[in-house]
Amino acid sequence: MASASSGPSAAGVSSLDPAIPFGASSSGFNFLCCGVNRKRASGIKRSMASEVPYASGMPIKKIGHRGVDSSGETTYKKTTSSALKGAIQLGITHTVGSLSTKPERDVLMQDFYVVESIFFPSEGSNLTPAHHYNDFRFKTYAPVAFRYFRELFGIRPDDYLYSLCSEPLIELCNSGASGSLFYVSSDDEFIIKTVQHKEAEFLQKLLPGYYMNLNQNPRTLLPKFYGLYCVQAGGKNIRIVVMNNLLPRSVKMHIKYDLKGSTYKRRASQKEREKPLPTFKDLDFLQDIPDGLFLDADMYNALCKTLQRDCLVLQSFKIMDYSLLMSIHNIDHAQREPLGSEAQSSADTRRPAPQKALYSTAMESIQGEARRGGTMETDDHMGGIPARNSKGERLLLYIGIIDILQSYRFVKKLEHSWKALVHDGDTVSVHRPGFYAERFQRFMCSTVFKKIPLQPSWKSLKLQSQSSPIEQKNSEDLEQDSTSLVIPRSQPLPQQC
Repeated sequence: MASASSGPSAAGVSSLDPAIPFGASSSGFNFLCCGVNRKRASGIKRSMASEVPYASGMPIKKIGHRGVDSSGETTYKKTTSSALKGAIQLGITHTVGSLSTKPERDVLMQDFYVVESIFFPSEGSNLTPAHHYNDFRFKTYAPVAFRYFRELFGIRPDDYLYSLCSEPLIELCNSGASGSLFYVSSDDEFIIKTVQHKEAEFLQKLLPGYYMNLNQNPRTLLPKFYGLYCVQAGGKNIRIVVMNNLLPRSVKMHIKYDLKGSTYKRRASQKEREKPLPTFKDLDFLQDIPDGLFLDADMYNALCKTLQRDCLVLQSFKIMDYSLLMSIHNIDHAQREPLGSEAQSSADTRRPAPQKALYSTAMESIQGEARRGGTMETDDHMGGIPARNSKGERLLLYIGIIDILQSYRFVKKLEHSWKALVHDGDTVSVHRPGFYAERFQRFMCSTVFKKIPLQPSWKSLKLQSQSSPIEQKNSEDLEQDSTSLVIPRSQPLPQQC
């Protein structure tokens, strides 16, 4: 394919990873900070952080490609976060607009490998508007294929454009240890994540299979990818993916877990625990919630069937090291919590706006045809999956499979072999895809999630209501009898945060 680098106003098609230097250094970016506190350098492990010279002479602390300069501004590959957000919005505005001029048609095999490129000079061109950022190039991968994916999930072009480009993107401060940057759209609809070159390359290779899987199973806990882009600035490639947002900010999360089904070093670090909402891991879950989380039979079966189907797809792609991200909203705790301020009150009580994308909430992702039109309506539960803990407290679970862009390449095989020498190989997180999928499913469907036991002795364990027996599987009756459900446990639970 021809590379579109002939001039400032050129737009065209290029290969997956051309390194086309252009423009000045990112130190010339001059923007106003969006107001989000980015002073996260203190939370970075000293062993992982390194100081490198910044273009202005100031040192920055780095974790992966992400850094924080002396002013508190986040940088990624030496490009400021505010500059990156501006480039993303300009690029997506252009690519969605240009795509609307192309007629709709069936997706062809070659559509998965097309890369369109457009240059954005700061003074503007006949194709791009003037802007106050440094020159950059914006690439759109497989635009026709991703348009199909968005249509499959009911996302109209104007909604996609409005969500991502009408208001400033919000940077998430509690990003992961991978060094990625995370942004969320102002309406909570989409997450934008920076990815490494290998991950972007792997995603593009997955697209034909991803297309086939979504056609067969639009209800899935796998990430829903809506776009893959690249911003080239200062000679650096910054690749980003647009995905569904699993965790609505308008719902207060009380605890969050990243679960792999592995126990080797799977405990949150002390630095992680100091965050406002830490991400705990497998050993923390086993300590905090040893009895697991209880779902009614229909919900449990739908969830485990979805996990089984998704793991089979990941195994077929030789993918492993993925996680189940789970955030828990405790309804009973939320009702007892004092409202500290008017802002807190509005945040706790307002219902999140309905998501534009179909099958994007946790409830929609696991509800197959058998659950459609059932007794538990998604809107009544703000998109979360109703569950109980061993105390009988009402919970809403927000879950999704994340970090799927890891194939079992040679480096992963070496990593597993090395870990197996010093620890039990079956407990480490990196494993061959088939074993990993089996262990992941077994952990989720036997340790994390459990069916509500249907035992006659439970009738004596009701707290208040004596109306309907526990054995009744009707989820609506379970909700009406919300104060009556108490799940026996073998040992007291430690205090959760």
